[in-house]
Order: sequence, then structure tokens, then C-alpha cells
Amino acid sequence: MELLWLIIAPFAGGVIAWLIDRIDGGDRRGLPARWVSLLALVFDLALLAAIWAGRHAGTGVGKYGAWFLQLKAGWIPEIGASFHLAMDGLSFLLVFLTVFLGIVSVAVSWNEIKDRVGFFHFNLLWCLAGVIGVFLALDLFLFYFFWEMMLVPMYFLIAVWGHERRRYAAMKFFIFTQLGGLVMLMAILGLYFIHGAQTGVYTFDYFSLIGTRMSAAAAFWLMLGFFTAFAVKLPAVPVHSWLPDAHTEAPTAGSVILAGLLLKTGAYGLLRFLVPLFPAASASFAPVAMAIGVAGILYGAILAFGQTDLKKLIADTSISHMGFILIGVFAWNSLALQGVVMQIICHAISTGMLFILAGALQERIHTRDMGLMGRLWEKVPVMGGVGMVFALASLGLPGLGNFVAEFLILLGAFKANPAMSVLAALGLIVSTVYALRMMQHVFHGEERRGWSLPDLSAREKGVAAAMIILIVWLGLFPQPVIDAASPALQGLEAIAGSQVKIISVAGLGRMTAPPAQASFYRTASGPLKSGALKGDKNERR
Repeated sequence: MELLWLIIAPFAGGVIAWLIDRIDGGDRRGLPARWVSLLALVFDLALLAAIWAGRHAGTGVGKYGAWFLQLKAGWIPEIGASFHLAMDGLSFLLVFLTVFLGIVSVAVSWNEIKDRVGFFHFNLLWCLAGVIGVFLALDLFLFYFFWEMMLVPMYFLIAVWGHERRRYAAMKFFIFTQLGGLVMLMAILGLYFIHGAQTGVYTFDYFSLIGTRMSAAAAFWLMLGFFTAFAVKLPAVPVHSWLPDAHTEAPTAGSVILAGLLLKTGAYGLLRFLVPLFPAASASFAPVAMAIGVAGILYGAILAFGQTDLKKLIADTSISHMGFILIGVFAWNSLALQGVVMQIICHAISTGMLFILAGALQERIHTRDMGLMGRLWEKVPVMGGVGMVFALASLGLPGLGNFVAEFLILLGAFKANPAMSVLAALGLIVSTVYALRMMQHVFHGEERRGWSLPDLSAREKGVAAAMIILIVWLGLFPQPVIDAASPALQGLEAIAGSQVKIISVAGLGRMTAPPAQASFYRTASGPLKSGALKGDKNERR
């Protein structure tokens, strides 16, 4: 039941926070709602620590091999949908990231949000619960349910507590992500009916659907449906235009959740669902996907270089950094996949902290225009020092986590497609320019206004210290994270490798389906058939 409690705690915490604030009537500035939200997320953090400790203590938590926890129960048996949650090293890392950034979001919004505090925390926690559900769901219908559930709370976070053009930005975010989700739903239903027609068993179970036989054309179009949804959420060029507006208008906590978590659900979908379900189609699409990734890296970096709005600049850097994830996923080898996991985590920390600093500046001087800033280091030296650390992280300085991530991705991508890898590396040069330009315009250079503002508070310093420790630790000691994710990544490689024969042609990995496809999941101790998870009644041998 630990997996269920990870989702229930933020659900319940959000409801309680809202109700308490309505009863309190705002007399205590929303403090009870803030503390309830914080305690709900601390409960999840303690539960995750217990799960990881139990896994290493050999208490039976690891009895499913790479999947060390699972919960499977009937949900809607008439259509073959089950309430199937499971956790492996990859999902553990992402759920931990979700809870950690949730705590950070509550902390940074402590004084920023003054209106409808209970409803704000209700939406924040329900959005986090949806993200946790996405990272744990192994039933495609349940996955889609959580995928869509993230959308509504984030819409309200932007539309109610955002800035000047918040309603426009919220509606644009809603339309883009909703349309992408509907395209994925059609692809899920297509896979569902194809599998049912072949086997007589209509199910949304992840392990049952892996290895479904279909024509190359059907596999390509279904893969494209999944790719569309994940590319919109990532976001990839050319379906990226919702991101700068949403980030710019969102409150600070909303920007942290958007950059750190919602974008990463797209990356997770590519890893967990797209390539394992459609390996041959993904391989044929790989050159196009990698080209889209390179375009995103260069285009996002150029956009960032030309921005004068601080939050838009940081948002455009996300487009660039997410291009590396697209390249790493479609390179599909161990080095690249390890780099993708590191990029997911390191980008969430570094860009999340940059948005926190941008929000802190906007709260103090009521502008995001870098043309009105300058020479702020003298006024806020702690903020300037923190900004320098994460600007250097964003450009990939050795010793910080982003360098490890991008280096592994480029190294793995070079094996699959040297030309794309070389072009992607050019993005690192442009990233240096926009990161240093941001520091120059905001904290150095000419003083354009005689700003008088306080430096980071004790609470903000605590958040910054935690983020700095993490990004430095990931840069110097990345192996624990890689080791935690490795069994899951090996399993994903095994799923694709068992269904297709990999043939290297002209430096590009091509896959052709063998006469008989067998799906299995490799655990830490060896192969595990798709039906070997306890409770799977639809084993296909």
C-alpha cells in the first residue's frame, strides 16, 4: 500500500488545506493550509526513505526484481482497466524529485501567495499527486487518467495566481496539452483494439501490450500518437510555443512545477512507453526525432540569447535542454539513457532554482525586464552568488550535474549518429553566451535604476543551499543515481531488444522485427517474463 499512500497523501493534504483555509477565513494568513501541505509532502518523503531503506535491507521489497514494489487491483474490469502501480529505480528517482520539488514549491510560495491560500495549495498538491501517478502507473488507461489530471490544477495555478496575461497563458497551455493528450488517447485505444483482436483479451496492461503484433504502418502511426503528446509536454520544436507564456505568467511555484516536473513527464513517457511499445517504429523515426532535438537545442538557445524578459529567457533555455533528452532517448544505448535520467534530475534542480530567483526578483522590484536591472550584486550578493552557481550549471560547467548529463547524452548519441551529436554540441557554445549574458545584465553591468531591495531571506537561503548541495553532489558523485536507475534502464533496453534486431547502418541504429516477438523485462538478476509480475493474468509467452 506504500504506492497508494504516496498518491493519497497529497490528495488528502490538498483537500484538508482548502477546507481549513475556508474555515479559518484567512484570519491567520493561510498558515494552517501551508503547514498541512508541507506535512503531507514530508510524509511522502519519509515514506520514500522507508521504501528505499527496505529495498536495501532485504525485507522483501525487492522480490519483484527491478520492480521492487507494486500494487495491482481491479478497477474497471468491463474494459480491461486495472489499478496497477509499480515502482522501479527510475520511477523512484522521479517520485523523489516530485516530492522534493513539491516541498520547495510550498516553501517559495510561503509569502508570495496571499489570496485564496487554501485553494492554491489544493491545486498544487493535486497537481503533484497527478505527477506521482504518472510515474507509477503501469496501466495505460490509468496512466492517461493521471496524465490529464495534472492539467486542470496547473491551469488554475496559472490562471488564478499568475501575472498580467495569466488567462491567455493558462488557456494556451490547456489547449496544447489537451490536444496532445487526446491524440495519445486515440493511440492508446488503437493499441488496445489491435491487441484485443489478436488475442481475444482486451486490456490496458503495460506488460500485456508490449510485443503486440501489428503492421509497420499501424505501429508507426500509433507511435506518432504517443510521440505527439510527449513532444508537446517536453516540449519539442515546433509544439513549444505554450511554454514561454506559461512560465512567464505562472507564479514561482507554478514555474518550478512546470520546469521541474510536468516537462519531465514527457521525457518519462518516451522512456517508459514510446520506445518499449513501438521499438521498430521508434527506430525508423529516430533520425527525424534526433533532428527535432537538435533543432530544439539550437533554436531554444538562440531564443534565450535574444530575450530581455528574465523568466522567458529561463523558459527558452528549457526548450534547449529538453532537446538533449530527445536525442538521448532516440540514441537508445546505455550511456545516452543514463544521461537522460541525469538531465531530467539536474535540469529540474538548476532551472527550478533559476525560476525561484527570477520570482524573488520580481516580487522585490516588480519587473522581469533585464533592461531595467543591472549591478544588483552589490545590493543582493547572496542572490547573485546563487544565480552564478545555477547559471554555470545551465551552461554545463564541469563539476555540476548538468555537465555529467549532457556529456553522457552526447557520448551515447555519437555512437548512434555522429552528425547529430556534433550539431547538438554547438548548443553548449550558445548556452555559455546566454547564461553569461543573463548574469551580466541582471547582476553586473550598468546600474539603470537605483533599486533598493532585501537579499534572500533565511527560508530562501535554506532552499538555495539544498539545491546547491544537490547540483554539486550530482556533478561530483553521479554514480548512486545511475546505479539506482540502471536496472530499470537495462529492463527498458531488454524490452526493445527482445522485439527487434538491431542493425547498425551508416551510423544509424535501425531495427527490423524478427519473425516472433517475445517480450520480457530484465531484472537485476536476469530475464523476467512479461507475466512474471505477481497478479498478471495475461501473460503472453
